[in-house]
Amino acid sequence: MESLSAVILGMQGTSLTQEEIDFFKSVKPYGYILFTRNTESPEQVKKLIGQLRDISGRERLPVLIDQEGGRVARLKPPHWRKYPPAMMFAQLAKDDMQTAREAVYLNACLIAQELHELGITVDCAPLADLPVEGSHDVIGDRAFGHDARQVIELAQAQADGLMHGGIVPVLKHIPGHGRAFCDSHHELPVVDVSLEELRRTDFVPFKALAHLPMAMTAHVLYTAIDKDRMATVSPAAIRMIRDEIGFDGLLMSDDLSMKAMQGDFTQRTKDVLAAGCDVVLHCNGNMAEMRAIADGIEPLTGKAEQRAYAAMQTAVTPRPFDVAQAQATLKHLLPQAA
Repeated sequence: MESLSAVILGMQGTSLTQEEIDFFKSVKPYGYILFTRNTESPEQVKKLIGQLRDISGRERLPVLIDQEGGRVARLKPPHWRKYPPAMMFAQLAKDDMQTAREAVYLNACLIAQELHELGITVDCAPLADLPVEGSHDVIGDRAFGHDARQVIELAQAQADGLMHGGIVPVLKHIPGHGRAFCDSHHELPVVDVSLEELRRTDFVPFKALAHLPMAMTAHVLYTAIDKDRMATVSPAAIRMIRDEIGFDGLLMSDDLSMKAMQGDFTQRTKDVLAAGCDVVLHCNGNMAEMRAIADGIEPLTGKAEQRAYAAMQTAVTPRPFDVAQAQATLKHLLPQAA
């Protein structure tokens, strides 16, 4: 089996440069991630993913995207559908959980159908974060509500819809980003509540969804777990994710280029892997940063390699699916989203 690097990387534009091709061939990343800057049209995206497949030579290549719906959707109209934010389903669930579950499931099936058609194999969803009063709106309407039971049911419905459409879901942001009072894209959130409180609230949805194949860490420092290091680079936090929350799938870091992280990119990479994450994620396609990451990266081996391959085995052949019927049903269940 070919040795891969424990990293998922982004790229600059709508097609690969020769420098990127040479770099990716040399580094052999586990997978890639696409953003809006990489998505001009369906034909172009398919061609770009074809380039990535040619470089990797792998059938089950992890090609990731953030397509949650609402404000976090890298594929946008006019070429792709507009999807409602999670909070719209959360509001429906207050009155009718069964209808909300069905709506979330159909919405996820529609997302999966578009992704699968393009060759994208992994969606960075669902969120299982529980926002608290006054927390930063970096999560906000991306959450399935404020009640753990409701979040579990709706997040599971989204994961089911994605998986039934042949897409691997990524649970995020483990062990919980809902208490953050700042945006980890720009600074480090510090959560200063007891472990008992975290166990009673934030951890609950992640524990219930720990069977999902992939998860992404939260760039959040929980003082009750580790006073000095945020979860992504904290061995204590990663142990808690594995042993207490019970997640044994592929664990990736959130983006290494976020401002919550410290140190140069080589050091960030080493810190994430030393803490116990299986792979590091870097999104912006900056070649200088990626070269620094390559200096700190390790081959994907042992349990991390097993999890990495097992996660992609869950990308099944999509179930038969009537797109027009699903859209009509969803419009009936959630008319405010039309």
